[in-house]
Amino acid sequence: MNPQKLVKMANEIAAFFEAEPDRKVVLEGIANHLKRFWDPRMRRELLAHFQRGGEGLRDSVREALETHSQKLTPAADGPR
Repeated sequence: MNPQKLVKMANEIAAFFEAEPDRKVVLEGIANHLKRFWDPRMRRELLAHFQRGGEGLRDSVREALETHSQKLTPAADGPR
């Protein structure tokens, strides 16, 4: 999948959760949404994009990926 499309979708998710005043809730909301609704391949690609600098990602997405990277990293034996 195109990394820019993933960035756009992740940023849209973040925009929804950023209405919440509690930053911790924002970051958990983003991470939980990605974990629950995104295919492991999509999460792998988004994390790889983030590790390459994360061009275009909102700050809240960057922080959620950093804070919750362990939860978001698909198992090595999961779908590819």
